[in-house]
Amino acid sequence: MTLSKILENLEYQLLQGDLSCDISDIIYDSRKVIKDSAFVCLVGANVDGHRFIPQVIDGGAAAIIVDREVEAIPEHIAVIKVKNTRRALALMSAAFFGYPDKELVTIGLTGTKGKTTTTYMVKSVLEATGNKTGLIGTTGILIGDESLPAKNTTPESYEIHKIFRKMVDSGCKYAVMEVSSQGLKHDRVAGIEFDYGVFTNFSPDHIGPNEHESLEEYAASKSILFRQCKTAVVNADDGNTAEILKGHTCKVLTFGINNNADLTAKNCEFIKENGLLGMRFDTSGAVDYNFTVYTPGMFSVYNSLVTIFICHLLGVQNAEILKGLLAVKVRGRVELVPCSPDFSVIIDYAHNEVSTKSVMNTLSEYKPNRMICVYGGGGNRSKLRRYDMGEVTGAMADLCILTCDNPRDEEIADINNDIKIGLAKSNGKYIEIEDRKQAIKYAIENAEKGDFIILLGKGHETYQEIKGVKYHFDEREAVAEIRKELGLN
Repeated sequence: MTLSKILENLEYQLLQGDLSCDISDIIYDSRKVIKDSAFVCLVGANVDGHRFIPQVIDGGAAAIIVDREVEAIPEHIAVIKVKNTRRALALMSAAFFGYPDKELVTIGLTGTKGKTTTTYMVKSVLEATGNKTGLIGTTGILIGDESLPAKNTTPESYEIHKIFRKMVDSGCKYAVMEVSSQGLKHDRVAGIEFDYGVFTNFSPDHIGPNEHESLEEYAASKSILFRQCKTAVVNADDGNTAEILKGHTCKVLTFGINNNADLTAKNCEFIKENGLLGMRFDTSGAVDYNFTVYTPGMFSVYNSLVTIFICHLLGVQNAEILKGLLAVKVRGRVELVPCSPDFSVIIDYAHNEVSTKSVMNTLSEYKPNRMICVYGGGGNRSKLRRYDMGEVTGAMADLCILTCDNPRDEEIADINNDIKIGLAKSNGKYIEIEDRKQAIKYAIENAEKGDFIILLGKGHETYQEIKGVKYHFDEREAVAEIRKELGLN
């Protein structure tokens, strides 16, 4: 594709070179530069792509996109100056892959909690109608049944458009994706006009170095989605909705349980049957029907309302929506793992105070005998998160088993000592077993009838990151091995 075509939706200044040159690919990692590629100099928290211009020249780049003054570059290379190279990468990538987002019905979800589960719910319902659907999110990328890994919840813009193109070429009609605050802040979805933008909820999270400097900036980042979508579907029960919608340019529809909304759930019932936990509820307003979903808790009702509303707007019949909801399985999100008919083992990705409290409140509604939490804390992350995790689990669990999560460059014992500061505030009972499989085994060996063993923090992950190395570790496999070792049916 010619450079001029790639730049067609971009404001830029041609500093030197020829816009008619052919570009083989767009690159933003200097180590991956190929002959005749266009290199975009991204500026990150720790690395400035402008520093690698000599390497990309040696690698054969035909064009370099910059947003600051640079030293002399050989005349045969086109140099393009833009206001923001991250935004430029997004708009260039869309053009390079032929604007695949325009060939899909795009559904973007933002919010502190619920994004992952809800994207899977929407995908499940749409595919129950026979429509191939793509998904981008925390647990990876799905194109129909094909699964691909993802580095970030919302990948870099080049990857998004490359994935969208693959979705279109493989026959997908819909694309549903998690749109993180970081993805919005760093222009990874710049230039995409989503057909539907969803706001699930808002609570303090992701405040700190390399994330968001304040709660206000976190909210402002999420609000960007509602200046980039045609129709918003938002939570009427969340007190931050008005702030998130500030400056919106889209049609707004609401869902909720406690406030007047365009779609409301009522008569919510907690169900425990055939070893499954779930919810049964009625809806009124845009959809009048009775629904059941086998993911537990009131937040599952909220996630279901989003799914019901979006799919209703897309013309899906109520019976088909129900069929899709009944089939939903979300890896690492209040995921029940087969272990014993006498007690339950639940895997969840919760790794901060808000999500942990939410999961434990949800499970307490099912009246377990005891709640036993197995968890650690992430290394190279906020200590405040560890104190808060310790305090909330200490107050709500009958026993905490402190163990290894992703300690990264820190010592496991140091992380757990921070957690113990929080546990002390609530007089929480705990033991320490650093090996995570042995910690899980201890919980299972000592479980009583009706107990809930909650494995927090790892969720969908299949590794432990220790001293720069990722070691394979899947909690589902660990539980299966422990069952075999203990002779459990």
